[in-house]
Amino acid sequence: MLERRPETELSEAMRRRARVIRQAGGLDEAIASGALDRIVEVSLSEGLVLGLLKQGVRKYFAIFGHGSTDLGEVLRVYEDEGVTRTINCRNEVEMAHAATALAWQYGDTCAAITSIGPGALQAMAGSLAASSNGVGVYHIYGDETTQGEGYNMQQIPKEQQGLFGQITAIMGQSYVLHTPGALRDCLRRGTACVHHPFKAGPFYLLLPLNTQPQMTEVNLGTLPGRTTVAPMAPQSKAVFAEAVTRIAAAERPVIKAGGGTRSHAEAVRRLAERIGAAVVLSPGSTGVLADGDPHNMHVGGSKGSISGNYAMENADLLIAIGTRAVCQADCSGVGYPNARAVVNINGDLSDLMHYANTTGLPGDISAVIGQLLEEIATSNAVDPAATAGWLEACGEKKREWEAFKHARFAAPPQMDEVWERTVLTQPAAIKIVADFAKARDATKFFDAGDVQANGFQIVEDDRPGDTYTETGASYMGFAVSALLASAAANEPRYGIAFTGDGSFMMNPQILIDGIEHGVKGMVVLFDNRRMAAITGLQHAQYGNEFRTNDGVPVDYVQLASSVDGVKAVFAGYDADSLRAALEDAASHDGLSLVHVPVYGGTDEIGGMGAYGSWNVGNWVADVQDRYLRQNI
Repeated sequence: MLERRPETELSEAMRRRARVIRQAGGLDEAIASGALDRIVEVSLSEGLVLGLLKQGVRKYFAIFGHGSTDLGEVLRVYEDEGVTRTINCRNEVEMAHAATALAWQYGDTCAAITSIGPGALQAMAGSLAASSNGVGVYHIYGDETTQGEGYNMQQIPKEQQGLFGQITAIMGQSYVLHTPGALRDCLRRGTACVHHPFKAGPFYLLLPLNTQPQMTEVNLGTLPGRTTVAPMAPQSKAVFAEAVTRIAAAERPVIKAGGGTRSHAEAVRRLAERIGAAVVLSPGSTGVLADGDPHNMHVGGSKGSISGNYAMENADLLIAIGTRAVCQADCSGVGYPNARAVVNINGDLSDLMHYANTTGLPGDISAVIGQLLEEIATSNAVDPAATAGWLEACGEKKREWEAFKHARFAAPPQMDEVWERTVLTQPAAIKIVADFAKARDATKFFDAGDVQANGFQIVEDDRPGDTYTETGASYMGFAVSALLASAAANEPRYGIAFTGDGSFMMNPQILIDGIEHGVKGMVVLFDNRRMAAITGLQHAQYGNEFRTNDGVPVDYVQLASSVDGVKAVFAGYDADSLRAALEDAASHDGLSLVHVPVYGGTDEIGGMGAYGSWNVGNWVADVQDRYLRQNI
């Protein structure tokens, strides 16, 4: 058996610094009190941990390997002293998703650590979720040594320098810490990326194996803190006047509230009410307007809804706010065939001018809307009563959508050829679980696929932050992995992951990691024995499915129950048994799983329908022809 070696002089020095930081209440406090010198000699690994502390980063999700042992030793000491916390994981993709969820849901910036090579590639793949949803996370990977003494195990096997840094640089902002003295510059760039006010994303920080233990002098007082930027709006009166003119001339204005509006719900509501606009949500912005708000027409896009897509298709003015115009939001560019002009509010200049005939209002959404409302009030040119007929027409479509939804929710169990018996339809089952989550004030996480597509049509949120549906990258396994974030949260909220059998098996590690780290939450697994979203797409386009199902039954209750501490419950085949299963699972003080067999046949009653266009498969020619003829 390996004996634990006594701490080295270096480790003891680390421990003294960590203890001083804890006792002072933080790094800045320790420096200000004189308990910690401003200039210290530390290893690059410890310097990085100190630098991240300066930015408020105290939590790490990690899978250590030979490419990160030195950093791991620093974190061991700092955790011993109560300064940092590290959550060890079993899969790098799961780890990346958990870190994303912690930053996204709780606003708690953290870091994901892997070794060199395959683990880093997996974590980088998982970082697509953070990148696509504008979530800032530090990704710290081991990297090949800088002296070229020969191939390192797991490096990219090619005679070329710095290859992994080139890969991460393609994915996003990236820095290779080849020189310990570059730490300050690295962290300055890091916080600019991770804490960007409107285009945050993952920052890839590569630590060569041989530079991690190298000693360097660091001025703690000049290491960059967390980037903060005051809200900005255009100072030009002319651009606001142009926007007001376009709004005043519109008879059928629609606001498209993208994912960027999640933190600006009040401003969006005020604008909609003042100008008499219909508001259409994106899959990731449910709750920006309350479900019953008369201006809220629900989601619109390639999947969309009856009311949301009606408002998009008939609007003569698009007011795009915080949206990057992904296909699920604007039907691959053809969602607004009658729009003559656009007013776009966005901090990102490339997204700002995405459409033609656009008046762009760059900056912070709330600041821009506030200034726009002032200009509208001054102009006295916009009468919200002028659009009353438009809102009534949209309202009629909303009532039609509500009636359609209720019919779907009330559908009885359907005969399914795979289950060889009647089972709940997915809309009916998702609605029951969504209502249960709302009653319990639980966060809802939706996994990619059919569960997600039906889910954002079904949820009835009244505030942002009740639902997280990762439609940006549409990464299978995100929802179940996101439950792990609550283990690191200061004030965790009970979470329910809505997942399909396909998505769950992409990342089932939550069963183990959730127990290891004390997660209190629930996985609800809707099992139709297929990749149903693509099955449905195949049927819609070509009339046949191909290789999107399997013939292997899985007892998910037995599978989950094999992990000590998980409570697994079979939901049965009807609404009452599902409700009873949810109550049973929620009573467990830990992680639970509910297995729900659902209908996977071709009857339309089994889904919520699709109401928009999509530039895929045999629809491409039609969509691209219509795109050519758009006014915007």
